[in-house]
Amino acid sequence: MIEGSKTDSFAIRLQYGMVGGGEGAFIGDVHRKAVNFDQKAALVAGSFSRSFENTLATGKTLGLDHGRLYKSYAEMAEAESKRKDGIDFVVIVTPNSTHYEIAKTFLEHDIHVVCDKPLVFTTAQAQELAALAKKRKLLFGVTYTYTGYPAVKQARALIASGEIGDIRYVNVEYAQEWLATPAEKSGNKQAAWRTDPKLTGIANSVGDIGTHAENMVSYMTGLKIDSLCARLDTFVKGRKLDDNATILVNYRGGARGVMWVSQIAIGNDNSLRIRVYGSKGSIEWAQENPNYLRLSNLDGPSRMVSRGRDAFAPNAQAFSRIPAGHPEGYFEAFANVYRAFCESLIRLKNGEKLSAEQMDFPNVIDGAQGVRFIEKCVASSKEGAAWVKFDE
Repeated sequence: MIEGSKTDSFAIRLQYGMVGGGEGAFIGDVHRKAVNFDQKAALVAGSFSRSFENTLATGKTLGLDHGRLYKSYAEMAEAESKRKDGIDFVVIVTPNSTHYEIAKTFLEHDIHVVCDKPLVFTTAQAQELAALAKKRKLLFGVTYTYTGYPAVKQARALIASGEIGDIRYVNVEYAQEWLATPAEKSGNKQAAWRTDPKLTGIANSVGDIGTHAENMVSYMTGLKIDSLCARLDTFVKGRKLDDNATILVNYRGGARGVMWVSQIAIGNDNSLRIRVYGSKGSIEWAQENPNYLRLSNLDGPSRMVSRGRDAFAPNAQAFSRIPAGHPEGYFEAFANVYRAFCESLIRLKNGEKLSAEQMDFPNVIDGAQGVRFIEKCVASSKEGAAWVKFDE
């Protein structure tokens, strides 16, 4: 359970820095608001942009000390690692192409890391970062946001308890419409870098939202991919990367599944939805109605389970913030990821041993799995949607 001890072990307030997230960026401000929810960490340093003028302007807006605004992430890592009051962790919110070098630099300076997803470009890079973090005994979080919803944690607990029996089939979809037109050609900064292979990597929709779908199945069910068959589509003329994908999955142990991810699905805003079917029942959850689970069993009627109203498992309940009928959404889920990370880091600084239950946030291993998922989907699609083994 993510709770403070009677000795108030969370009296420490952490300090963090941010790379990226300057003026004109979207996700950096989301991260800052999420970290600030529980007041467990304060932003004190930043290299918010390649433009130092942007970094200075952002830092001024955020009320930061001018002396802790840096021209580069390398300068920031070097300087902060030498300060007695240096940052405890860094948050990386830059385009995908820069994640590896930035994360590696801060790990080498013994600074804990939180990085946006997808983690890096290649499995080799991800494995190197995982090994480095383990060697230096550093925490490494990856912001797969949707694992932070209490209802998702409750679904995980129910599945693990055997509520729906042995898992037979999983259907997960993540549909958006925002790239149904060539937005990258009309000044949309987010579209421009996400559809540019130099900045985003070998896949667009599979990397940007497909990794969320893969992570959701992994987190909620515990299933591991054995093999997959993927077809990546590019519907918008002139676009270099995929904007739609259909993926068949075989899981270890015999379960099957299908994933559909699309950024050209007109009529859909941010429609992440998962259905898990077992031998005794099923569970359904939708991100746009995140406070509820639909639970069905063979021997009884289907029912809606409500966050706030219905009793959740202790670890799920611990992340529920307000009473029933007051919707908790994206910011709260994001904040829950940071809450678990920060509380784990505080425990670590206090010399406490960390349990798996306490470290309930996506980590570098989850990030590495997402990178492999991207690679295998692209490899399969290039071979005409051939079946490929996940760990080969």
